[in-house]
Amino acid sequence: MVSRLVNTIRNIVGVTGNVISLFLFLSPLPTFAQIWKKRSVEQFSPAPYLATLINCMVWVIYGLPMVHPNSTLVVTINGTGTAIELVYLTIFLIFCNDKKKRLRVLLIMLVELVFMTILTALVLTVAHTTGRRSMVVGIIAILGNIMMYASPLSVMKLVISTKSVEYMPFFLSLASFANGVAWTTYAFLPFDPFIAVPNGLGTLFSIAQLLLYATYYESTKRIIAARKETKMEMNLSEVVVNDPNKTARAF
Repeated sequence: MVSRLVNTIRNIVGVTGNVISLFLFLSPLPTFAQIWKKRSVEQFSPAPYLATLINCMVWVIYGLPMVHPNSTLVVTINGTGTAIELVYLTIFLIFCNDKKKRLRVLLIMLVELVFMTILTALVLTVAHTTGRRSMVVGIIAILGNIMMYASPLSVMKLVISTKSVEYMPFFLSLASFANGVAWTTYAFLPFDPFIAVPNGLGTLFSIAQLLLYATYYESTKRIIAARKETKMEMNLSEVVVNDPNKTARAF
């Protein structure tokens, strides 16, 4: 009776985690809409999306029945996440004007795909029990999850140096926090250290990002306002310089 109740709660939390994770995967949409509109990636970093891609692929393997039984909810959301991240990275590559950066991103994606192919082949052929397979993939999944949650550290460094959160999307940080809380709860029903450890750490990383956002939100508004004012003054100067009436009066 108790185990059935725990399993029911686990499924409810798991479905909730799927919904929050989907929101997490979709939260960069405003960022990529901006990239599409401006036809440039500007200073946006591909690191979070590269990290999320390999993280999702590892968790898909972890959730397979022959690796870790009864983990369908892990497979569904991470399979969806893999597809979404591939779309994001494709858009990034299309609008990245830096050829070296574009090549670097392509190489990293290729390395990730090769790594996943080798990992899948080794796990299914060398490890002969689900317990061993879960342990091997679980350890790698922990590293992948930590890398995904820590990937915005480079962006956080940019935020601190510029005192602006313009290039650290708020909804991505908020969704990461909610995602970490949901999957940490899921990991304790029953206890799964391979899910609990990375998501617990991910929650802490996300809290740090949200605190940083709160700290530099006001200064960001001032910086953007000053930039717009400067741009308006430059445009006004160009209008005055190109005024045909002023040129006529000069003659």
